Amino acid sequence: MPPSPLISTHWLQDNLENDRVVPIDASWHMPATGRIGADEFKESLIPGALFFDIDTIVDATSQLPHTMPTEESFEKAIRALGISNDDTIIVYDKGDIPTAARAWWMFRAMGHENVYMLDGGFSKWQQEKRPITNTLSTREPSMFKATFNATLFRDIDAVCTNLKTKQALVIDARSKGRFDGTVPEPRSGLRSGHIPNSINLPFDTLYKADGTLKEIAELKEIIANAPIDLSKQITTSCGSGVTACNLAIAFAALGKWDVAVYDGSWTEWGGNPKLPIQL
Repeated sequence: MPPSPLISTHWLQDNLENDRVVPIDASWHMPATGRIGADEFKESLIPGALFFDIDTIVDATSQLPHTMPTEESFEKAIRALGISNDDTIIVYDKGDIPTAARAWWMFRAMGHENVYMLDGGFSKWQQEKRPITNTLSTREPSMFKATFNATLFRDIDAVCTNLKTKQALVIDARSKGRFDGTVPEPRSGLRSGHIPNSINLPFDTLYKADGTLKEIAELKEIIANAPIDLSKQITTSCGSGVTACNLAIAFAALGKWDVAVYDGSWTEWGGNPKLPIQL
């Protein structure tokens, strides 16, 4: 494994001329914001960047939002972007919600480990007055090969089984209010509360004000206080499988790379009245 899942803005700028280094904007916004990641991408982007749409690179048969596609569907989308297995992928976002980690996790779950998240994202890049363009880049179609890594993925059956076996800790990235059921869910029709025996670790507590991940010592303290035992299996969850990936990237920064993500997350669990919840 690489020593860190993160890449600095300095490193990326120094390597922008390398055709095998591919920046990817994976920005996504909650529908209520009215913001469209693909539209904003066309207005300003890191030179050479491509857009990764987590709402279209999905399992088209699922009624849940932005769920993991099949190997074949993922391959088709990534080949069309012109990304190969030899490329170093740097994901970033410019959102009010940090969504780049979702793309980072998806590539890893499809067998591509040579992927990193830009620490601080587009905001830090922009604040440092690094190069920005509105010229879109295209690449020749590639022969990307996906190999699904099931150890990084959890479905509803696995999480239900874990209620009995208690083999894995389930860590919920939503806010404390949503976890406790004291504030309503942003998606209509969902119950409030959390998966029984899960632990709350709001994703935003892992980041500094400038959008960079907190220092290792501080992350260790936050996780110890949760409390979370890093020697155990871990499955992360959230509202719809996006911000849970920020927990996975923070754990990876601490050297724990085998964290799985519950793809359906609370949209699936909270939307099924047959499943147990805690408040």
